[in-house]
Amino acid sequence: MPSSDQLQRFIFEHSDIRGEILTLEKSYQGVLENGDYPQAIQQLIGQFLAAAALLSATLKFDGVITLQAQGTGPLSLIMADCTRHHNLRAIAKFSAEQSYDSEAPLTELIGKGTLTLTVDPSKGERYQGIVPLESPSLEKCLESYFAQSEQLPTRIWLSADATSEVPKAAGLLLQALPSQLKSTPEENQQLWEHTTQLADTITTDEQLSLGHEQQLYRLFHQDELRLFEPNPVQFFCSCSEDRFSKALISMGRDELNDILEEQALISINCEFCRQQYRFDPDDIEKLFGETPPTLH
Repeated sequence: MPSSDQLQRFIFEHSDIRGEILTLEKSYQGVLENGDYPQAIQQLIGQFLAAAALLSATLKFDGVITLQAQGTGPLSLIMADCTRHHNLRAIAKFSAEQSYDSEAPLTELIGKGTLTLTVDPSKGERYQGIVPLESPSLEKCLESYFAQSEQLPTRIWLSADATSEVPKAAGLLLQALPSQLKSTPEENQQLWEHTTQLADTITTDEQLSLGHEQQLYRLFHQDELRLFEPNPVQFFCSCSEDRFSKALISMGRDELNDILEEQALISINCEFCRQQYRFDPDDIEKLFGETPPTLH
C-alpha cells in the first residue's frame, strides 16, 4: 500500500548520500478543494507541494520554506509552502480564458519568469534564492538552483496525478553530503552517478502506486539503506484573524475608515483556504485602541 501523506528520510550506509521520499494524498486533495484549477495546473500544484515538502526536510529550525514561480505566461504565479512540521498549502493564479495542456512544459505555462526559494525562520533573517525559469520541468529548475546556490549535488524526481479519484503526488530527493567516509573524490563521484542512474529508472506509476519501502527496494536493493520513521504531512493554513488584523493596522485608520464609508464591513478571504474574516466598524476601532496589537 502507498505510504500516504508521509515524508521519510533515508541514508546509504556505505556512501555519503542521503535521501527523502514522499507520498501525498489527502494533503494534496485538501489544497485542490480550495481552488478551481484546470487539470494541468492541478498537476503542477502536486509537483510544487511535493517539492516544498521534500525541501522542508532540510529545515533545522522552526520556519517555513516557500517555493514560488511567477512569470509572463497564462499561469502568472504558483507557489507552495511547507513548515518544518510539514504543514502544506499552495495557490496558483492563472488566466481563466486560456486553455491548458497537461503535457505543456513549465516554461510555456509560466512564460519568461523566475523560480524563488525562500526560507523564512520564525526567528532570524529570511534567506531567498532566485534562478531564471529556463528548464521545462520543476525538477530541472530546482536542480539548477542547487547547482548555482548550494555546494551539494542534488537530484529530484516528482510525480502527480490529479485525475484519479484521490489525487496523488510523490517525490524523491537524493543529495550528496560532504565526504565523511574514507573514499576518494573519484569514488564518491562514481557512487553518486551510480545511485542517480538507478533513481532515473523510477516511473510515474511506481512513484504514485508503490509504498516507500517498495520503491526503494526496486531502485536500490543492491545497496544497504537505512529508512527512518516517517513524518506525517498534512494540509494546513496558517491564516488567522490576528494576522489579518495586523495587515489592516498597517494600512492605517484613515484608509480603513474610507473603506467603511463605502461598505458596512471589511471582508477578507484567505486565498489558501477560503476562510473569510469580517471586520465591522467596532472591530476596526478596537484595532486602534489604546493597546493595539504589537506589530512584528
